[in-house]
Amino acid sequence: MTSPATRRTVLLATGGAAAALTVGCSRYGDDSSSSSTRSTNASAGQELSKTSDIPLGGGKIFADEKVVVTQPTKDDFKAFSAICTHQGCTVATVADGLIQCPCHGSEFRVADGSVARGPAPTPLPGERITVVGGSIRLA
Repeated sequence: MTSPATRRTVLLATGGAAAALTVGCSRYGDDSSSSSTRSTNASAGQELSKTSDIPLGGGKIFADEKVVVTQPTKDDFKAFSAICTHQGCTVATVADGLIQCPCHGSEFRVADGSVARGPAPTPLPGERITVVGGSIRLA
């Protein structure tokens, strides 16, 4: 004869199932097997843009390469991951000195990728570029 399920056995059984389901969850864009957030389509030496295409005080997003290039001051070019550190959305605009994420409103400074407004918890990681003769390339 079997006894009816007690509250304790139901909670233990459902709690274990919930834990098993959450083990496989991860954040979009979170790939622990790679230290770079860059797309596999992007390669070192690849030209991203001409320097004349990057506005002073602004920037340009290269979604396929997952990189945003900025020019905070004249002839000073910076590059950051275009993947927001909050939940992995690709940033969408660069305006008024800020890189903006459309998903939850996070904003990052064009000068250093630091968080200007959350909920993003950390700055955009820097990306390596080279600027030679008016050409911006991935390093």
